[in-house]
Amino acid sequence: MRKFKKLIIACDGESASGKSTAAKLISKKYKLLLINSGLLYRYASKEIINYKPKNSISFLKKRFKNISYKKIVKLNLHSEQISNHAAIIAKNKNIRKIINTFQMTLIKKNKKICVEGRDIASKILAKNPKYDLAFYFKCNIKVASYRRWLDIKKKVSLQNVRKSLIKRTSMDKKRKNSPLVKVKDAILIPTDKLTKKQVLSKMSEHIERLN
Repeated sequence: MRKFKKLIIACDGESASGKSTAAKLISKKYKLLLINSGLLYRYASKEIINYKPKNSISFLKKRFKNISYKKIVKLNLHSEQISNHAAIIAKNKNIRKIINTFQMTLIKKNKKICVEGRDIASKILAKNPKYDLAFYFKCNIKVASYRRWLDIKKKVSLQNVRKSLIKRTSMDKKRKNSPLVKVKDAILIPTDKLTKKQVLSKMSEHIERLN
């Protein structure tokens, strides 16, 4: 396994496509700082749901100013309510700006990173800094729904989870600001056809081939 002084990986994909698991595995293997973009939107959603601020923008500016990424990672942010709310606020240009600023501060301080989300290769790591390698994760809706259902410990019906995922991905792809797209040079990883070990192996092969 090669040792890199600089390595910037972009991981994009649909809801419950396995991108978070893959990003964790590759980050651990190559000792990269893992930044989960989706968690930042989930954190913003949780704070808005809990505090119901009159002005969400000024409220979120303060919240992100006073919290570290390490603290956000430790929070329990996976629920259907938060997922659905995050899809709505992700459309908001001003909220995206707050979260992007928070992300870019982290990104620019580190040369070895893996950033995962929905607009990483197309927006966040499109330039300055530019990704060294981009991956796009896709998963059959039946498999994705079952995975998410287990993630939330079967608290809602499998049918509702499926509907929620279809709606979320549709919103992500159709939104005006930074929609979910597969950039031309992104490597497709079909996680419903591969085991975790195979996903890691396929990603590693491409990383090892980098100049």
